[in-house]
Amino acid sequence: MWAWLIEQKYTVGILVGVFFGIASRISMLRTDYRQYPTYPHGRIIHLSLGVIAAGLGAVAVPSPLDKNYTAMTFLAMAAQQFRDVRNMERQTLTQIDSHELVPRGAAYIEGIAMVFEGRNYLVIFAAFISSFCSIVWAWYWGVLAGIISVVITNYFKTGKNIRNIADVSVGEVRIDGPNLYVDDIYIMNLGLADTQRVIRERGMGLILKPKNNNARVTIANPGQRQAPLHDASTILGVYRDEGEPSLLPLAKLDMKDGRLGVLLLPQDYHPEKARQVLLNSPILESAIRMPSEADVNQSGKAGG
Repeated sequence: MWAWLIEQKYTVGILVGVFFGIASRISMLRTDYRQYPTYPHGRIIHLSLGVIAAGLGAVAVPSPLDKNYTAMTFLAMAAQQFRDVRNMERQTLTQIDSHELVPRGAAYIEGIAMVFEGRNYLVIFAAFISSFCSIVWAWYWGVLAGIISVVITNYFKTGKNIRNIADVSVGEVRIDGPNLYVDDIYIMNLGLADTQRVIRERGMGLILKPKNNNARVTIANPGQRQAPLHDASTILGVYRDEGEPSLLPLAKLDMKDGRLGVLLLPQDYHPEKARQVLLNSPILESAIRMPSEADVNQSGKAGG
């Protein structure tokens, strides 16, 4: 047995790489409250792509060792295929979004599509590292490297949440004449008495206070503002139907200090639960802004 493992080190290395590549994809694949990827067909699609990515990552090691550099071109082809996966996810989610009572928005969809493309590259990384260690040293080093690589891929599988850039508190929903406020932040004008009645009964307000100037610019992004509205409406439900634009959850800025006032109309009226949902809402990569990193904002650099 030991002799066979030593003699067939390429075969063993590829098998170890494929195993840990698939294991990393399985560990990163989760259908949560968003119901995406769908179960079971959406999961089958992504697991199949994970198997392909694992095979590519594992085979990428013995190919250059045998001076078979032509095989390396498959990695470039794989990158193109995974970009096509990103386009497929974007198109699918965009079509679905038109049927959502509270849509995700283009920025949220782009973030999800980017994640699914990036996770295939993480699978290639896990397969490559475990295969490399198995072939260059021994199979048990490959197993150890595979375990470490799965941990690393899970660390990078998700980004930061709103709790990292803002504090969230429950606000008071009040109607002053036709004007709707959350605390002192103006939300919109309500012209219909029936709409005012529904918001008095069902309206819930929350305030997002940015922790710094970078966070202030990030949560001001319209795409970023839409993400917590969709998450809260998905988890807590939304008290509206099609054709009722006045009952659509909204998020408006206080232009003076950058606070964000959020109006929700949940089916499950639970303010603390809504606060936790907003805290756990993702920060979209396309919405992240860091004006403090600009040269003009660096101390000692302004003015040359």
